[in-house]
Amino acid sequence: MSRPEYLKNYTFDWELFDVVVGGKSALDTKFLISQIYNQDQVTAFLRGYGLDPNDPISRAELFGNFQEAMQFIKRYFLKEGSADGLDLTIPSRLYTIVDVRDLFLMAAGSSEYEQEEKIWAEIILKIMHTILHVDKDLRSNYFSVIQTQIFDRYYRYLHRDAENNLFLKFEDNLIPLVDFETKSKKTRDSVIIKLLHKAENVAEELFDRVGIRIVTKTKFDCLRVVKFLIEQNIVVPHNIKPSRSVNTIIDLGKFRQKYKNVLKMSLRNDLSEDRFLAAINRELTECGFETEGPSDRNDHTNSRYRSIQFTSRQLIRYKNPFLKEFMDIRKSAKEESESELASKILALDSSLIARDIRFFYPYEIQVVDEESHLENTQGEASHQEYKRAQKNSAMNRVFGELLACKESNESSDKA
Repeated sequence: MSRPEYLKNYTFDWELFDVVVGGKSALDTKFLISQIYNQDQVTAFLRGYGLDPNDPISRAELFGNFQEAMQFIKRYFLKEGSADGLDLTIPSRLYTIVDVRDLFLMAAGSSEYEQEEKIWAEIILKIMHTILHVDKDLRSNYFSVIQTQIFDRYYRYLHRDAENNLFLKFEDNLIPLVDFETKSKKTRDSVIIKLLHKAENVAEELFDRVGIRIVTKTKFDCLRVVKFLIEQNIVVPHNIKPSRSVNTIIDLGKFRQKYKNVLKMSLRNDLSEDRFLAAINRELTECGFETEGPSDRNDHTNSRYRSIQFTSRQLIRYKNPFLKEFMDIRKSAKEESESELASKILALDSSLIARDIRFFYPYEIQVVDEESHLENTQGEASHQEYKRAQKNSAMNRVFGELLACKESNESSDKA
Protein backbone atom coordinates (compact mmCIF):
# COMPACT_ATOMS: atom_id res chain seq x y z
CA MET A 1 0.00 0.00 0.00
CA SER A 2 1.45 3.35 -1.01
CA ARG A 3 1.88 6.06 1.60
CA PRO A 4 -0.55 8.99 1.03
CA GLU A 5 1.33 12.11 -0.09
CA TYR A 6 -0.53 14.36 2.36
CA LEU A 7 0.94 12.55 5.41
CA LYS A 8 4.21 14.42 5.04
CA ASN A 9 2.34 17.52 6.28
CA TYR A 10 1.36 15.70 9.47
CA THR A 11 4.66 14.07 10.40
CA PHE A 12 6.18 15.33 13.66
CA ASP A 13 9.77 15.16 14.91
CA TRP A 14 8.92 14.47 18.54
CA GLU A 15 12.51 14.87 19.73
CA LEU A 16 12.61 18.43 18.45
CA PHE A 17 9.25 19.05 20.13
CA ASP A 18 10.88 17.88 23.38
CA VAL A 19 13.60 20.49 22.84
CA VAL A 20 11.24 23.37 22.01
CA VAL A 21 8.40 22.75 24.48
CA GLY A 22 9.65 19.96 26.75
CA GLY A 23 12.79 21.49 28.22
CA LYS A 24 15.20 18.98 26.68
CA SER A 25 18.61 20.13 25.46
CA ALA A 26 19.47 19.70 21.78
CA LEU A 27 22.70 18.04 22.95
CA ASP A 28 20.67 15.24 24.52
CA THR A 29 18.64 14.38 21.43
CA LYS A 30 19.33 11.14 19.60
CA PHE A 31 19.13 12.88 16.23
CA LEU A 32 20.62 16.38 16.34
CA ILE A 33 19.84 16.81 12.63
CA SER A 34 16.76 15.27 11.04
CA GLN A 35 14.56 15.73 7.97
CA ILE A 36 17.48 17.11 5.95
CA TYR A 37 18.15 15.23 2.73
CA ASN A 38 20.11 17.56 0.42
CA GLN A 39 22.44 20.55 0.39
CA ASP A 40 19.62 23.01 -0.28
CA GLN A 41 17.91 21.95 2.96
CA VAL A 42 21.22 22.23 4.84
CA THR A 43 21.69 25.73 3.42
CA ALA A 44 18.16 26.71 4.51
CA PHE A 45 18.81 25.34 8.02
CA LEU A 46 22.11 27.21 8.36
CA ARG A 47 20.53 30.45 7.16
CA GLY A 48 17.85 30.01 9.82
CA TYR A 49 20.64 29.43 12.34
CA GLY A 50 22.18 32.74 11.22
CA LEU A 51 24.97 31.56 8.92
CA ASP A 52 24.99 31.55 5.12
CA PRO A 53 27.23 28.76 3.74
CA ASN A 54 27.23 30.51 0.35
CA ASP A 55 28.92 33.52 1.93
CA PRO A 56 32.73 33.00 1.79
CA ILE A 57 33.29 34.44 5.28
CA SER A 58 30.56 32.33 6.91
CA ARG A 59 31.74 29.26 5.01
CA ALA A 60 35.32 29.76 6.22
CA GLU A 61 34.09 30.31 9.78
CA LEU A 62 32.04 27.10 9.70
CA PHE A 63 34.97 25.10 8.39
CA GLY A 64 37.19 26.61 11.09
CA ASN A 65 34.64 25.55 13.73
CA PHE A 66 34.62 22.06 12.21
CA GLN A 67 38.40 21.78 12.42
CA GLU A 68 38.43 23.13 15.99
CA ALA A 69 35.76 20.62 17.05
CA MET A 70 37.84 17.75 15.66
CA GLN A 71 40.95 18.93 17.51
CA PHE A 72 38.95 19.54 20.70
CA ILE A 73 37.64 15.96 20.64
CA LYS A 74 41.13 14.54 20.20
CA ARG A 75 42.60 16.75 22.91
CA TYR A 76 40.03 16.12 25.66
CA PHE A 77 37.86 13.11 24.87
CA LEU A 78 40.16 10.55 23.18
CA LYS A 79 43.13 8.65 24.57
CA GLU A 80 45.50 10.23 22.07
CA GLY A 81 45.15 13.54 23.92
CA SER A 82 43.90 12.61 27.40
CA ALA A 83 44.92 9.68 29.60
CA ASP A 84 41.35 9.13 30.80
CA GLY A 85 39.84 9.64 27.33
CA LEU A 86 38.00 7.10 25.20
CA ASP A 87 39.88 4.49 23.18
CA LEU A 88 38.28 5.58 19.90
CA THR A 89 39.46 6.94 16.56
CA ILE A 90 37.73 9.56 14.43
CA PRO A 91 36.63 7.88 11.16
CA SER A 92 38.97 8.72 8.28
CA ARG A 93 36.02 9.80 6.12
CA LEU A 94 35.51 12.84 8.32
CA TYR A 95 38.97 14.13 7.43
CA THR A 96 37.95 14.29 3.74
CA ILE A 97 35.14 16.81 4.33
CA VAL A 98 35.80 20.20 2.72
CA ASP A 99 32.21 21.52 2.73
CA VAL A 100 30.54 21.53 6.17
CA ARG A 101 27.18 20.87 4.51
CA ASP A 102 28.42 17.34 3.83
CA LEU A 103 28.86 16.90 7.58
CA PHE A 104 25.17 17.74 8.05
CA LEU A 105 24.16 15.20 5.40
CA MET A 106 26.33 12.58 7.09
CA ALA A 107 24.65 13.32 10.44
CA ALA A 108 21.20 13.17 8.84
CA GLY A 109 21.87 9.55 7.92
CA SER A 110 22.38 9.58 4.17
CA SER A 111 22.46 5.98 2.92
CA GLU A 112 26.07 6.21 1.71
CA TYR A 113 27.36 6.60 5.27
CA GLU A 114 27.75 3.96 7.99
CA GLN A 115 25.88 4.27 11.29
CA GLU A 116 29.00 5.07 13.31
CA GLU A 117 30.01 7.77 10.82
CA LYS A 118 26.57 9.32 11.23
CA ILE A 119 26.92 9.38 15.04
CA TRP A 120 30.43 10.83 14.81
CA ALA A 121 29.09 13.60 12.56
CA GLU A 122 26.41 14.40 15.15
CA ILE A 123 29.02 14.53 17.92
CA ILE A 124 31.11 17.00 15.94
CA LEU A 125 28.07 19.15 15.12
CA LYS A 126 27.13 19.31 18.81
CA ILE A 127 30.59 20.59 19.66
CA MET A 128 30.54 23.03 16.71
CA HIS A 129 27.21 24.36 18.00
CA THR A 130 28.79 24.94 21.41
CA ILE A 131 31.84 26.66 19.91
CA LEU A 132 29.57 29.00 17.93
CA HIS A 133 27.78 30.04 21.12
CA VAL A 134 31.11 30.82 22.75
CA ASP A 135 32.25 32.89 19.76
CA LYS A 136 28.99 34.81 19.44
CA ASP A 137 28.69 35.98 23.05
CA LEU A 138 28.80 39.74 22.41
CA ARG A 139 29.72 40.54 26.01
CA SER A 140 33.09 38.82 25.67
CA ASN A 141 34.28 41.86 23.68
CA TYR A 142 34.00 43.94 26.85
CA PHE A 143 35.52 41.43 29.26
CA SER A 144 38.41 43.58 30.53
CA VAL A 145 35.99 46.47 31.21
CA ILE A 146 33.60 44.08 32.97
CA GLN A 147 36.34 42.72 35.25
CA THR A 148 37.63 46.19 36.11
CA GLN A 149 34.21 47.60 37.03
CA ILE A 150 33.23 44.58 39.13
CA PHE A 151 36.53 44.20 40.99
CA ASP A 152 36.86 47.95 41.66
CA ARG A 153 33.73 47.79 43.80
CA TYR A 154 35.60 45.46 46.15
CA TYR A 155 39.12 46.86 45.97
CA ARG A 156 38.11 50.22 47.47
CA TYR A 157 37.16 48.46 50.72
CA LEU A 158 40.25 46.25 50.99
CA HIS A 159 42.99 47.46 53.35
CA ARG A 160 46.23 46.17 54.83
CA ASP A 161 47.78 47.27 58.11
CA ALA A 162 51.46 47.70 58.95
CA GLU A 163 51.77 43.95 59.59
CA ASN A 164 50.27 43.20 56.16
CA ASN A 165 47.04 41.84 57.66
CA LEU A 166 44.12 42.04 55.23
CA PHE A 167 40.78 43.62 56.13
CA LEU A 168 37.44 44.52 54.62
CA LYS A 169 36.90 48.01 56.03
CA PHE A 170 34.52 50.95 55.98
CA GLU A 171 34.86 53.59 58.70
CA ASP A 172 34.87 51.70 62.03
CA ASN A 173 33.48 48.46 60.57
CA LEU A 174 36.46 46.15 60.08
CA ILE A 175 36.41 42.44 59.15
CA PRO A 176 39.71 40.49 59.15
CA LEU A 177 40.29 38.39 56.04
CA VAL A 178 42.61 35.51 55.27
CA ASP A 179 42.52 36.09 51.52
CA PHE A 180 40.70 37.86 48.71
CA GLU A 181 40.88 36.07 45.35
CA THR A 182 39.64 37.04 41.90
CA LYS A 183 39.00 34.42 39.26
CA SER A 184 40.98 34.86 36.07
CA LYS A 185 39.15 34.59 32.78
CA LYS A 186 38.18 31.04 31.88
CA THR A 187 40.13 29.58 28.99
CA ARG A 188 38.21 29.02 25.79
CA ASP A 189 38.42 25.23 26.23
CA SER A 190 37.14 25.46 29.82
CA VAL A 191 34.11 27.42 28.63
CA ILE A 192 33.39 24.84 25.90
CA ILE A 193 33.64 21.93 28.36
CA LYS A 194 31.38 23.69 30.84
CA LEU A 195 28.77 24.39 28.15
CA LEU A 196 28.91 20.80 26.90
CA HIS A 197 27.83 19.49 30.29
CA LYS A 198 25.25 22.21 31.04
CA ALA A 199 21.62 21.61 30.08
CA GLU A 200 21.23 25.18 28.79
CA ASN A 201 24.31 24.99 26.52
CA VAL A 202 24.40 28.72 25.77
CA ALA A 203 27.21 31.10 26.71
CA GLU A 204 24.79 33.61 28.26
CA GLU A 205 24.05 31.03 30.96
CA LEU A 206 27.61 30.90 32.30
CA PHE A 207 27.60 32.80 35.57
CA ASP A 208 31.16 32.31 36.80
CA ARG A 209 33.34 33.80 34.07
CA VAL A 210 34.03 36.52 36.61
CA GLY A 211 34.36 35.36 40.18
CA ILE A 212 35.45 36.49 43.63
CA ARG A 213 36.37 34.40 46.67
CA ILE A 214 36.62 35.95 50.12
CA VAL A 215 38.25 33.78 52.79
CA THR A 216 37.47 34.75 56.39
CA LYS A 217 38.99 33.67 59.70
CA THR A 218 35.72 32.37 61.20
CA LYS A 219 32.34 31.12 60.03
CA PHE A 220 30.61 34.03 61.71
CA ASP A 221 32.78 36.41 59.70
CA CYS A 222 31.29 34.83 56.56
CA LEU A 223 27.92 36.25 57.60
CA ARG A 224 29.53 39.58 58.48
CA VAL A 225 31.08 39.77 55.00
CA VAL A 226 27.72 39.17 53.31
CA LYS A 227 26.18 41.83 55.56
CA PHE A 228 29.01 44.24 54.66
CA LEU A 229 28.55 43.68 50.91
CA ILE A 230 24.84 44.45 51.20
CA GLU A 231 25.26 47.51 53.44
CA GLN A 232 27.87 49.10 51.18
CA ASN A 233 25.74 48.37 48.08
CA ILE A 234 28.54 46.30 46.60
CA VAL A 235 25.94 43.58 46.16
CA VAL A 236 22.34 44.65 45.53
CA PRO A 237 19.91 41.93 46.74
CA HIS A 238 17.47 42.78 43.95
CA ASN A 239 20.12 41.80 41.38
CA ILE A 240 20.78 38.36 42.87
CA LYS A 241 19.86 35.30 40.79
CA PRO A 242 17.97 33.24 43.42
CA SER A 243 18.47 29.82 41.84
CA ARG A 244 22.25 30.26 42.06
CA SER A 245 22.45 30.83 45.82
CA VAL A 246 23.97 28.04 47.92
CA ASN A 247 24.90 27.97 51.61
CA THR A 248 26.65 24.91 53.04
CA ILE A 249 28.57 26.74 55.79
CA ILE A 250 25.93 27.69 58.38
CA ASP A 251 22.44 26.31 58.86
CA LEU A 252 20.70 29.66 59.24
CA GLY A 253 17.52 28.01 60.45
CA LYS A 254 19.38 26.71 63.51
CA PHE A 255 21.56 29.77 63.95
CA ARG A 256 18.88 32.47 64.00
CA GLN A 257 17.36 31.33 67.30
CA LYS A 258 20.76 30.79 68.92
CA TYR A 259 21.86 34.22 67.70
CA LYS A 260 18.74 35.77 69.20
CA ASN A 261 19.48 34.12 72.55
CA VAL A 262 23.07 35.42 72.55
CA LEU A 263 21.81 38.94 71.78
CA LYS A 264 19.46 38.80 74.77
CA MET A 265 22.26 37.50 76.98
CA SER A 266 24.65 40.24 75.83
CA LEU A 267 22.10 42.92 76.72
CA ARG A 268 21.25 41.32 80.04
CA ASN A 269 24.87 40.82 81.12
CA ASP A 270 26.43 43.79 79.33
CA LEU A 271 28.91 41.54 77.50
CA SER A 272 32.05 42.97 75.98
CA GLU A 273 32.52 42.57 72.23
CA ASP A 274 35.10 39.81 72.73
CA ARG A 275 32.79 37.81 75.01
CA PHE A 276 29.86 38.35 72.62
CA LEU A 277 31.89 36.99 69.68
CA ALA A 278 33.14 34.07 71.76
CA ALA A 279 29.53 33.16 72.63
CA ILE A 280 28.47 33.44 68.98
CA ASN A 281 31.32 31.22 67.82
CA ARG A 282 30.45 28.60 70.47
CA GLU A 283 26.86 28.48 69.24
CA LEU A 284 28.02 28.19 65.64
CA THR A 285 29.70 24.86 66.37
CA GLU A 286 26.19 23.39 66.57
CA CYS A 287 24.90 25.10 63.42
CA GLY A 288 26.80 23.32 60.69
CA PHE A 289 25.34 20.88 58.19
CA GLU A 290 25.85 17.34 59.47
CA THR A 291 26.14 15.68 56.04
CA GLU A 292 25.68 17.20 52.61
CA GLY A 293 23.72 20.33 53.45
CA PRO A 294 21.09 21.71 51.07
CA SER A 295 20.81 20.32 47.55
CA ASP A 296 23.52 21.85 45.39
CA ARG A 297 22.85 23.23 41.94
CA ASN A 298 25.98 21.62 40.48
CA ASP A 299 26.20 17.85 40.06
CA HIS A 300 30.00 18.01 39.98
CA THR A 301 30.52 19.91 43.22
CA ASN A 302 31.69 17.51 45.91
CA SER A 303 29.06 16.99 48.63
CA ARG A 304 31.66 17.93 51.26
CA TYR A 305 32.41 21.29 49.66
CA ARG A 306 31.57 24.07 52.11
CA SER A 307 30.89 27.67 51.10
CA ILE A 308 28.38 30.47 50.78
CA GLN A 309 27.93 31.17 47.07
CA PHE A 310 25.64 33.50 45.19
CA THR A 311 25.45 35.18 41.80
CA SER A 312 24.95 38.91 41.48
CA ARG A 313 24.37 41.01 38.38
CA GLN A 314 26.17 44.32 37.99
CA LEU A 315 25.24 47.05 35.53
CA ILE A 316 28.28 47.58 33.31
CA ARG A 317 28.86 50.89 31.54
CA TYR A 318 31.05 50.80 28.45
CA LYS A 319 32.04 54.07 26.84
CA ASN A 320 32.62 53.72 23.11
CA PRO A 321 36.18 55.07 22.50
CA PHE A 322 35.48 55.49 18.78
CA LEU A 323 32.75 58.07 19.47
CA LYS A 324 35.15 60.48 21.19
CA GLU A 325 37.71 60.10 18.39
CA PHE A 326 35.00 60.65 15.78
CA MET A 327 33.72 63.79 17.52
CA ASP A 328 37.29 65.16 17.65
CA ILE A 329 37.56 64.58 13.89
CA ARG A 330 34.21 66.36 13.35
CA LYS A 331 35.49 69.30 15.38
CA SER A 332 38.57 69.51 13.16
CA ALA A 333 36.40 69.13 10.06
CA LYS A 334 34.37 72.20 11.04
CA GLU A 335 37.56 74.23 10.91
CA GLU A 336 38.24 72.88 7.40
CA SER A 337 34.66 73.05 6.17
CA GLU A 338 35.61 74.09 2.66
CA SER A 339 37.39 70.83 1.84
CA GLU A 340 35.47 67.95 0.26
CA LEU A 341 36.64 65.46 2.91
CA ALA A 342 35.53 67.75 5.74
CA SER A 343 32.11 68.15 4.13
CA LYS A 344 31.69 64.38 3.91
CA ILE A 345 32.70 63.93 7.56
CA LEU A 346 30.24 66.61 8.71
CA ALA A 347 27.48 64.97 6.65
CA LEU A 348 27.85 61.66 8.50
CA ASP A 349 25.03 60.85 10.94
CA SER A 350 26.75 60.46 14.33
CA SER A 351 23.48 59.34 15.94
CA LEU A 352 24.11 55.89 14.46
CA ILE A 353 27.30 55.51 16.53
CA ALA A 354 26.69 53.77 19.83
CA ARG A 355 27.45 55.95 22.82
CA ASP A 356 27.45 54.35 26.25
CA ILE A 357 26.62 50.65 26.15
CA ARG A 358 24.95 49.39 29.34
CA PHE A 359 24.15 45.82 30.26
CA PHE A 360 23.88 43.60 33.33
CA TYR A 361 26.64 41.04 33.76
CA PRO A 362 26.48 38.13 36.23
CA TYR A 363 29.39 37.16 38.44
CA GLU A 364 29.85 34.70 41.28
CA ILE A 365 30.79 35.54 44.87
CA GLN A 366 32.05 32.83 47.20
CA VAL A 367 32.53 33.45 50.92
CA VAL A 368 34.22 30.73 52.96
CA ASP A 369 35.98 30.45 56.32
CA GLU A 370 39.64 29.43 56.53
CA GLU A 371 38.99 25.93 57.91
CA SER A 372 36.43 25.09 55.23
CA HIS A 373 38.65 26.55 52.52
CA LEU A 374 41.53 24.25 53.50
CA GLU A 375 39.20 21.23 53.44
CA ASN A 376 37.75 22.30 50.08
CA THR A 377 41.17 22.46 48.45
CA GLN A 378 42.31 19.03 49.62
CA GLY A 379 41.39 15.50 48.57
CA GLU A 380 38.24 14.71 46.65
CA ALA A 381 36.83 18.21 46.99
CA SER A 382 39.75 19.75 45.09
CA HIS A 383 39.28 21.89 42.00
CA GLN A 384 41.14 19.39 39.83
CA GLU A 385 38.69 16.66 40.83
CA TYR A 386 35.82 18.99 40.03
CA LYS A 387 37.23 19.80 36.58
CA ARG A 388 37.85 16.11 35.83
CA ALA A 389 34.27 15.21 36.76
CA GLN A 390 32.99 18.04 34.59
CA LYS A 391 35.03 16.88 31.59
CA ASN A 392 33.94 13.25 32.01
CA SER A 393 30.31 14.35 32.23
CA ALA A 394 30.63 16.31 28.97
CA MET A 395 32.39 13.36 27.32
CA ASN A 396 29.74 10.85 28.37
CA ARG A 397 26.99 13.21 27.29
CA VAL A 398 28.16 13.72 23.71
CA PHE A 399 29.56 10.21 23.20
CA GLY A 400 26.74 8.29 24.92
CA GLU A 401 25.00 7.16 21.74
CA LEU A 402 28.25 6.13 20.04
CA LEU A 403 29.31 4.02 23.03
CA ALA A 404 25.88 2.36 23.14
CA CYS A 405 26.09 1.65 19.40
CA LYS A 406 29.55 0.07 19.69
CA GLU A 407 28.44 -2.02 22.66
CA SER A 408 25.41 -3.25 20.71
CA ASN A 409 27.59 -4.15 17.71
CA GLU A 410 30.04 -6.05 19.91
CA SER A 411 27.19 -8.01 21.52
CA SER A 412 25.82 -8.91 18.08
CA ASP A 413 29.26 -10.10 16.93
CA LYS A 414 29.61 -12.36 19.98
CA ALA A 415 26.14 -13.82 19.40
